[in-house]
Amino acid sequence: MIQVIYRKLTTNSLRLGFVILLAFTTTLTAQEGDPAKGKSLFNSNCAACHTLDKKMTGPALRHIEQRLADDEGLDREWLYTWIKNSAGMVKAGDAYANKIYDEYAGAAMTAFPQLSNEDIDDILAYTAEEKKAPVVAETAAAGGGDAGKTGGVSNEIILGALTILFMLLAAGLFVVNKTLRRFAAAQNIDFEEDSKRKPLWKAFVQNQFLMLVVSIFFLLASAYFMFGYFMQIGVDQGYEPVQPIHYSHKIHAGDNGIDCKYCHSSARTSKHSGIPSLNVCMNCHKSIYEVAPETQAEGEKIGVDYNAEIKKLYAAVGWDDEEQQYTGETQPVKWVRIHNLPDFVYFNHSQHVTVAGIECQTCHGPVEEMEVMYQHAPLTMGWCIDCHRTSNVKVEDNAYYTKIHEELSKKYGVDKLTPAQMGGLECGKCHY
Repeated sequence: MIQVIYRKLTTNSLRLGFVILLAFTTTLTAQEGDPAKGKSLFNSNCAACHTLDKKMTGPALRHIEQRLADDEGLDREWLYTWIKNSAGMVKAGDAYANKIYDEYAGAAMTAFPQLSNEDIDDILAYTAEEKKAPVVAETAAAGGGDAGKTGGVSNEIILGALTILFMLLAAGLFVVNKTLRRFAAAQNIDFEEDSKRKPLWKAFVQNQFLMLVVSIFFLLASAYFMFGYFMQIGVDQGYEPVQPIHYSHKIHAGDNGIDCKYCHSSARTSKHSGIPSLNVCMNCHKSIYEVAPETQAEGEKIGVDYNAEIKKLYAAVGWDDEEQQYTGETQPVKWVRIHNLPDFVYFNHSQHVTVAGIECQTCHGPVEEMEVMYQHAPLTMGWCIDCHRTSNVKVEDNAYYTKIHEELSKKYGVDKLTPAQMGGLECGKCHY
């Protein structure tokens, strides 16, 4: 009897251990793979169409394996097959494969036969991670401001104290003067009146030599300042207007290294560099609907909400970020022009960019460092002529200049040629 009880107890213990082991094994199965490797694989293969928490070209993928298991009864083996050959599963008539294919308007998922099961395990491990809470960046500027208030006395307080002290001193001198005069009057003390002297200004006016010198000085000074004023008319160096949508060249051209001519493509072949179409922006921002938390924190320091600016772009092009489709309701963006030449001046971007091979920064300054775009150079006639006199023409590997270079190098006896030596100072080159 005792043996039977022990046997039943042993059997129940084994069953309980088996259940616990099965549950533990299931948990481990969901957590198979290396999330770190999975993140790298996800970014290189999946991120063009998917994010973890938002629908894009394809569905959001956080906890995708768990959701498919709970909602559709699909296991990891189904995912292996789908990722490696989604089109094959659609043609084979798989129910969920056709459902997701129809839901995304027949957009075929790229097949990844090169990914091994272990690679897919790593990706699934990355998608199974919980969403991390956004890191709240402490603004250094705010901390610095508080330190300045607590650690020392501000300039405003010092200036205010000096002002009060000066007013008290002036009031004290006035009271002392008034008191002394009352005391003198009580003692019948008379003050000696100063002998009348000719006022200084009258003596100055009556001196003809000084008046002549001052007149010449004022005439020369007036001419100098008038010349400087008139020479600045139409010169907008430093002009930095606020645009309807904040666009950071520092992030795009600097941090991300986007070529200037990707957006300003007409600079290669046209007189004008052109304003990029918003469709060019949407080539990337269909997928990039928000910036990294670190970038957003940097923007907040200067009063810019980058994610809100992306929403302005969506409103302008009529893009529904939730449904991932265009609504057809567009709004014009009234960009403010920064660089502008007079109508009588001819400037061809393609001649400088394509033929001469001049970098954009030569005229526009360190664009890759500009948070807000501004006019770097004066763009005056003197500035252009100085460039034509001092810059060397890039003639190497440039068939356009081969014959010209041979003739002019003999004429001037130099190896390098400037635009000025090639007729770059002729009036008709820029004025027509």
